[in-house]
Amino acid sequence: MIDIINFTAMALALGIAVIGHEIMHGFVAKLFGDLTATNAGRLSINPLKHIDIVGTIIFPIFLFLSQKMMGVTSPIIFGWAKPVPVNMFTIIKNGGFLAGTAVSLAGVTYNFILAIIASFFIHFEPASLISTFIFYTLYYTIVINIILMVFNLLPIPPLDGANALRFTANYFGNRSIGEFFDKIGNYGMFIVLILLFTPLSNYIFEPAMELIHYLIK
Repeated sequence: MIDIINFTAMALALGIAVIGHEIMHGFVAKLFGDLTATNAGRLSINPLKHIDIVGTIIFPIFLFLSQKMMGVTSPIIFGWAKPVPVNMFTIIKNGGFLAGTAVSLAGVTYNFILAIIASFFIHFEPASLISTFIFYTLYYTIVINIILMVFNLLPIPPLDGANALRFTANYFGNRSIGEFFDKIGNYGMFIVLILLFTPLSNYIFEPAMELIHYLIK
């Protein structure tokens, strides 16, 4: 029963994290006059409009089950939803390069705030199946959102951190960073995979887990 509660809580927390992350990109873009996400129906909270079969379902389940088999007590659950479309030309035209930075950081800001809110409520002791489910949901809300935030802030295209750095550098008149990202853009996902599936991932996830433990304790 506990495993079912655990898995269900993880799935709920992941859905809220990745779907909300994408919606916030579109919502902030709308504030700067870009209605691309709105017109595509992607500001809806209907999960069917955002679920990516691989990123929202298959990959997280694979991580969850593999870590359970290995007896990992501090699971690293990761996933993604379908990217919300935005028109950066419109955003920058209306709000300048810092508007592009704001849109880029909207998702990770949402993830961080959600983790902080969950940390305020997680210290209540579970005394029933319902409260146990709430506890696990809060726990995974902290874990997943912090991991998403830290990972997405990496300055590697096409991650949010690279986009934010590009637009901020452009604001200060530095175009060389954007030009560098353009050159390595085709290799960005390959670099991300290397970081995820080699010991280099420790440099990403260990700081994330330290922050998670701080919020939970």
